[in-house]
Amino acid sequence: MSMGMQTALAAQLEAAARIAGLAVVSSEAGADFSGNPTVRYKLSLAGDAAKTETLELGSRVDLDRADLRAELAEYLAEAAKRLKNPRPDCYLTLHGLPLRFSKFAWPFHTSTSGADTYLVHGEVWLEDGQPAVLHSKIAASMTLTFAEIVKAPEQPFAEGFIYNAVRKTMDQGQLELVKSGNRQPVPVTTRYFSPWKKQFNFNDTTEAQRHEYLAAKAFWLSGVLGGGQPVWLADPRDAQYLNTTAAELKKAAVALASEGLIQFAADGEFATPTAALMGRQERYAAEVAAQLAFIKPAFNEEMRAGHTNM
Repeated sequence: MSMGMQTALAAQLEAAARIAGLAVVSSEAGADFSGNPTVRYKLSLAGDAAKTETLELGSRVDLDRADLRAELAEYLAEAAKRLKNPRPDCYLTLHGLPLRFSKFAWPFHTSTSGADTYLVHGEVWLEDGQPAVLHSKIAASMTLTFAEIVKAPEQPFAEGFIYNAVRKTMDQGQLELVKSGNRQPVPVTTRYFSPWKKQFNFNDTTEAQRHEYLAAKAFWLSGVLGGGQPVWLADPRDAQYLNTTAAELKKAAVALASEGLIQFAADGEFATPTAALMGRQERYAAEVAAQLAFIKPAFNEEMRAGHTNM
């Protein structure tokens, strides 16, 4: 990437970040999986320099495109709210696993094995208040057909659905959390996108499920991992994962507050768990244990003993 292109890209990003309530603290040259140049930007909340995240953009991103600028603005606006969370790197699965997402190397790169796929590597770690040991190394693969749906194979335009695909794959018991191991595949195909609705499709959920999900999110991300600091309950990334809307999540949060399980912060969008909700510790710990048992591979004991029909 030429110096002129870097300067132009930085100016565009700084302008968009400022509108979203973020500041570009620093930038440094990087390289993607294939060695192509990237730029890593360190972003912080405008009023809280301690809250930061890294945004990595490849050399081929074209922010002169109006559609990319619009989607980048939306990504940054959501990132600014997410950074107000006590643990903005943590997400909850539908079945109750609190996970930390880290070391995702953007942008996508083409497969080196000859397959017609684009890949992005990262890690997810179990964060249940104990020392983080169990994790999955991820290789999320996007098919060529699916890639046509994505505006650009870059972090701002793909991070949300990749994180949700990882959570969905974990829900299905197709990812294992281990102490050490090789990368595990997360296939991202057109089954995750509805062409007639023009939207992603991950988990059909009921009102009751969304109610329980937000209660567990407040418990884990605020009560256990966040020191009781408010957490954003109407995150559009969660809405996409649960096949719902941010408005429906707000409705579920209001119901939780009326039941005395959460308390809204002054802004009405963030909330903390009450003592009544934190009293569910045994229940939520049991959910984590059950899900860990579910995703652990099961072996046919008779086949392992040599008793087969083959």
